[in-house]
Amino acid sequence: MTDSSSSHDYDVVVIGGGPGGYVCAIRCAQLGFKTACVEKRDALGGTCLNVGCIPSKALLAASEKYHEAKDGGLAAFGVKTGKVAFDLKAMMAHKDKVVADNTKGIEFLFRKNKIEWLKGAGCLKGPGALEVDGKPYTAKHIVIATGSESVPLPGIAVDEQKIVSSTGALTLEKVPHKLAVIGGGAIGLELGCVWARLGAEVTVIEYLDRILPGMDREISKEMQKLLEKQGLKFRLGTKVDSAKASAKGVRMEIASAASSGGDPETAETDILLVAVGRRPYTAGLGLEAAGVAQDERGRIPVNARFESNVPGIYAIGDVIAGPMLAHKAEDEGVILAEMLAGQSGHMDYDLVPGVVYTAPEAAQVGRTEDALKDAGIAYKSGKFPFSANGRARAMNAADGFVKILADAGTDRVLGVHIIGPEAGTLIAEAAIAMEFGASSEDIARTCHAHPTLEEAVKEAALAVGGRPLHT
Repeated sequence: MTDSSSSHDYDVVVIGGGPGGYVCAIRCAQLGFKTACVEKRDALGGTCLNVGCIPSKALLAASEKYHEAKDGGLAAFGVKTGKVAFDLKAMMAHKDKVVADNTKGIEFLFRKNKIEWLKGAGCLKGPGALEVDGKPYTAKHIVIATGSESVPLPGIAVDEQKIVSSTGALTLEKVPHKLAVIGGGAIGLELGCVWARLGAEVTVIEYLDRILPGMDREISKEMQKLLEKQGLKFRLGTKVDSAKASAKGVRMEIASAASSGGDPETAETDILLVAVGRRPYTAGLGLEAAGVAQDERGRIPVNARFESNVPGIYAIGDVIAGPMLAHKAEDEGVILAEMLAGQSGHMDYDLVPGVVYTAPEAAQVGRTEDALKDAGIAYKSGKFPFSANGRARAMNAADGFVKILADAGTDRVLGVHIIGPEAGTLIAEAAIAMEFGASSEDIARTCHAHPTLEEAVKEAALAVGGRPLHT
């Protein structure tokens, strides 16, 4: 069922060409809707593909290979490399090529699915109406998928030269001697690791008492320990009151985050990365004029069908509630498209996996131990270390563990937390199991190939029942 007989210019117009927006547009087109996507960048893919997820992973991979060759990782396998050096320009060229190839791929998919790219900035003019760089269009359904932007800090002006956001941290022309990172979340840790591997002295400054505050507390503790072994330094319970850039670097005023903290101190760094989170990007969209409501955090409240308070105007991704993750936005885009076509859709926000792409990686799906305790839910825990996994030892990647949390009464899996090699890939098994209401016994009795890292997941499930085989 489509709206092809509509008198509108399009059945669906999606504002924003990021993961949520372009995927939504593709699925709408597949379902027979006449579809357009508004994007003001010169390339499709949004923040994630152009200046976020994809380029950061390219630099993470490149820097990890260098670090492995330089610091004895390959020598443990009997691979002699001699004197190892890196070419930062070549690393950046690799990153840029990866981004370009992916953006071209989305353009191909748009042509294949007959989606029109309306290049420019979109602005709502009311139900069913919008403008793109002043040119009017109409659509029966308008989807807002404009993503998010870095959260600024008062007293700290980002210039993308000395004081940078994640965007500037991906384009540094040389390795800084000192790099300070404000924020101990995924973005700060990943980019901090890139530059630490290339030789920078990295200090992570976190307002809270631990890094990765959204993850299981045990994972956070283990991650800090492993990253400290790699040379990163951490200042927890600390805030940066101000920062001023000069030709020589950045001068910061640092103080305890506690209200009873002592006098502030001055610290110097060459580059300061501000990575304290993201906020919905809705500037210039004309939400107020169109009557679209926003909450106190600038997000657009939507119902179960992703529809705003204005009929025919929908929102997905980072501009609505929920984790600001590309895969969450993609799934919302697909579900919305199918709902518009009269189909049903489903999204379990408790089962959106999260991954930190450091080395080792950290990943989780479901609830943390703290969340279960706060909710008064009785649970059982099973844990298995990668040091007891044959494949991990063969890879010389035996740090970390898998932890499974299951309901004490029903044995249903409530949370899975992994820190170790390829954790971001391993978490998919847990997400599928939980999506179908699996128990830890179900995972434990599923035959896992040997020798694989996945066996650690099975062993953790066995450990829930007190019967691990290899510890």
